[in-house]
Amino acid sequence: MAFGFIKTVFTAFPKGFYTTLKHLFKKPVTFQYPRVRIEMTPRYRGKHYLEVYDDGTERCVCCGLCAAACPADAIYMEPAETEKGERHAKIYEINLLRCIFCGFCEEACPEEAIFLGHEYEFSDDNRDSFIYTKEQMLANRPKEKPFKRIIRKVRRIF
Repeated sequence: MAFGFIKTVFTAFPKGFYTTLKHLFKKPVTFQYPRVRIEMTPRYRGKHYLEVYDDGTERCVCCGLCAAACPADAIYMEPAETEKGERHAKIYEINLLRCIFCGFCEEACPEEAIFLGHEYEFSDDNRDSFIYTKEQMLANRPKEKPFKRIIRKVRRIF
């Protein structure tokens, strides 16, 4: 019995030291997170944002298709009309605690108003801050990227 224990100790320690020395001289894979941020893959779905037209008006007409397509029932909206008779969303909220970031809302929107961006930093200590309003999603909008226009043209064709 004692011999088996001693044999295990004398074989386990060199294996452990070998593993340590093998990785000691390699380049570290850890990122210095607050200073260095990694680029997410193009298919990553992060924080939601709402698009606007070139003249600055909202693209969302509050049709409710995104809320109907959401499997987690995370989207709440109330419609309203402007003086001209155009529909827009008076209240548009997404509960990020319920959202599963599937992208169904993005695919269901006929106006291409809602998108999931690449931002991955949205932690907080207050549950109420995870309910995103329309104003927060409009402010979160990144600058226009050229591939979105191509996607819109392709969607219109098909």
